[in-house]
Amino acid sequence: MQNAAVAVATATTTVATEPLIRVENLRKSFGELEVLKDISLDVMPGEVVTIIGASGSGKSTLLRCVNLLETPDSGHIWFHGEDLAADRVNINKLRESIGMVFQSFNLFNNKNVLDNCTLAPVTLKKCSKAEAEERARKHLAAVGLSDFVDAAATSLSGGQKQRVAIARALCMNPEIMLFDEPTSALDPEIVGEVLNVMRDLAAGGMTMVVVTHEMDFARTVSDRVLFMDKGVIAEQGSPEQLFGSPQQPRTREFLARYLD
Repeated sequence: MQNAAVAVATATTTVATEPLIRVENLRKSFGELEVLKDISLDVMPGEVVTIIGASGSGKSTLLRCVNLLETPDSGHIWFHGEDLAADRVNINKLRESIGMVFQSFNLFNNKNVLDNCTLAPVTLKKCSKAEAEERARKHLAAVGLSDFVDAAATSLSGGQKQRVAIARALCMNPEIMLFDEPTSALDPEIVGEVLNVMRDLAAGGMTMVVVTHEMDFARTVSDRVLFMDKGVIAEQGSPEQLFGSPQQPRTREFLARYLD
């Protein structure tokens, strides 16, 4: 597989001093259930942040709030210093720079692989069809799918579908990629092919926030790991700190269960 890092046009080449994403005092409830409780978080350009925690801890809701797939009840989310909650902000325009990969692929089953990757650049970014196809072929090659350009989406394996979903997100030239448990719907034997693509993206400097249960990925690829518990960030630190000497009892309990 060709290194996916070559497909990343937004690799960070200088030391950044301002966060690309800033979340401040974020709260979100569904009915009487408070899912996010006063969450604050900065993500720097080029940083790989992984979020771990038990199911129901608020991880995916946090990720979905970052690009406003869920509307926060209160708090602020800044992208490049612009408050996404401000009335004057063009959310759809800003969202073009925030790629999202879901656990369930979300491909268009009535389209082939190439069309899945070119639809958004043509309709949203006003690319020409030729330019969009050139860009799509580059990103599909980077995730090892050059031979599947004309394949029907329904004919692909789960791992191939997820790699198409990653290539499709990259076709928008995002500045940050959000991954919501991208391997949880995959058979164990094909998880590695998706994680390898994500490792290549990280090596190329792509800013990434990853919700995952893949502890080895979190430990070896992350710059920072967040442990969420019951709607709060209970602990965060470098992989060495969080996996090697967790400070909170709940973090130790969680890691003991997953790393046993």
